Amino acid sequence: MQATKLPIFFEQVNQRLSAAPNEVRRLFHGRGRQFEGLEQLTCDWVQGQLIVAIFKQVDEPFIEALKQGLVTLSESELWQQKQGQAMVVQYRFAEGAPSEVLLGELDHQPIVEESGLKYQLNIGRNQNFGLFLDMRFGRDWVKDNAKHKNVLNLFAYTCGFSVAAIAGGADQVVNVDMSKGSLAKGRENHKLNGHNINQVKFLGYDIFRSWGKIKKMGRYDLIVIDPPSFQKGSFALTKDYKRILRKLPDLLAEGGEVIACVNSPQVTSQFLIDGMKEEAPELNFIERLDNPPEFDDIDPEASLKVLRFQ
Repeated sequence: MQATKLPIFFEQVNQRLSAAPNEVRRLFHGRGRQFEGLEQLTCDWVQGQLIVAIFKQVDEPFIEALKQGLVTLSESELWQQKQGQAMVVQYRFAEGAPSEVLLGELDHQPIVEESGLKYQLNIGRNQNFGLFLDMRFGRDWVKDNAKHKNVLNLFAYTCGFSVAAIAGGADQVVNVDMSKGSLAKGRENHKLNGHNINQVKFLGYDIFRSWGKIKKMGRYDLIVIDPPSFQKGSFALTKDYKRILRKLPDLLAEGGEVIACVNSPQVTSQFLIDGMKEEAPELNFIERLDNPPEFDDIDPEASLKVLRFQ
């Protein structure tokens, strides 16, 4: 990356921060390759905290120029207007993704809002802080289309789709994820929003060994599939996604819908469309949901792909 390109970064951050609602937002997405020389840099606004992430080793002049620019931003009228409290640089390329607090005191577990719903994040201790911001429109779609539905949320993580579904009037959501810790955070996210936990199930299972338990709580009117691209020992995208798709006809209610997601730049939308034709031909491709504009990518097929089937 190039320190000479950092004025473009700060111009974009200032523009987007100025326009940002009082919600969590991506302010700069270098990984969309729209800004030459800044491809490994992102910046998120966490309602008072600015989180800058660097994904590839850079030289010292780049780091110093970045820090100086952040100091200048912290002294601006905009920073005061937005009630900025902390600035953090996270070195995602380094082991453990260490964070350096440049300003203020980092709130490691802030409660933020997105589309009127509350989520608790976990910043600075993990690579991911508990809510994938590029999935905002996907959660919005679920919220708008979940009324009176029985929803299955596979690879639920911290249950963002589940929170959106219950907020949208779903009768029940079944969350499945191997990580019981992530599901516990999902339970807290539901509580933050005042939801009836009796409507939500949390299954800390290996999906591939638990189809019987999952099927027992169906049939489902809506199934959301949002797996990691790779999870050591449990999931490899190109090998295992089809194993899920072939189960869908036995799980779906008549007229049921599927939101299938993939966020690997190595595969395109056609990977899911062809996989569904092969494994569950009863289901038809309807549309690809848009990504939020702040996540624009020079190649849309390299970014998040959220596909709807019925």
